[in-house]
Amino acid sequence: MSIRVLIADDEPELVRELDRQLRQAWPGLTSIAHAADGLEALRLLEQTQPQIAFLDIRMPGLSGLEVAAQLHQPCHIVFVTAYDQYAVDAFEREAVDYLLKPVREDRLQVTVERLQQRLASGTPMGEDLAALLARVTQMLEPAPVSPLQWLQASVGERIRLIAAAEVLYLRSEDKYTVLHTADGHYPIRTPLKELEPRLDGEHFWRIHRNCIVNARYVQSISRDFRGGLNLSLKGCADKLVVSRSYAERFRPL
Repeated sequence: MSIRVLIADDEPELVRELDRQLRQAWPGLTSIAHAADGLEALRLLEQTQPQIAFLDIRMPGLSGLEVAAQLHQPCHIVFVTAYDQYAVDAFEREAVDYLLKPVREDRLQVTVERLQQRLASGTPMGEDLAALLARVTQMLEPAPVSPLQWLQASVGERIRLIAAAEVLYLRSEDKYTVLHTADGHYPIRTPLKELEPRLDGEHFWRIHRNCIVNARYVQSISRDFRGGLNLSLKGCADKLVVSRSYAERFRPL
């Protein structure tokens, strides 16, 4: 029986090493093709019709999961992954063939024997590959990160916990980000650009490259003599300038 294999991975050294290990573990292989990204992998799968494909989970163009989901011909898929144990458990629960990087020869031998048994018996990879891939993809998605509820600021030798909901605005000043509240301001060392994705985007709006405002406290919006926008906040005497890059958010509907 003529056995054709495709290895798809954007790491050339891994491809060469897996090719070498495969030829050693399975001398009867007819040919092994290589693809450097997901798009090339899909093209070669359609052109060469291999019985087996080793697909890296993370590749440019299309991921290994996306390539497998778009297959229109029978093919036994083995996913190659550098994910942590949690992701490996996801594959095992769904009975999906996988190899963990770096690929160990003894683990590859188990996969080869499993593939040989499936080819000999004519067993397909799965009756509903699309549904199986959807479940695995969902398992591998990172859990959503909850927005910050509290921020820690140094006050002398003490650490003060400040509720995010009480912050009027945050501003970059020198090497610090300063939290402004109704009862004072508190410097923290975390840069504004690192804080932004961890704040609740529904309420915290960037209005300037160095300033994010808590929209719950916006009291009024005014124009200066140049046509620029300024914000007034409840419980705060400061006037905050809105740069032109972020003015669109405050235009009347």
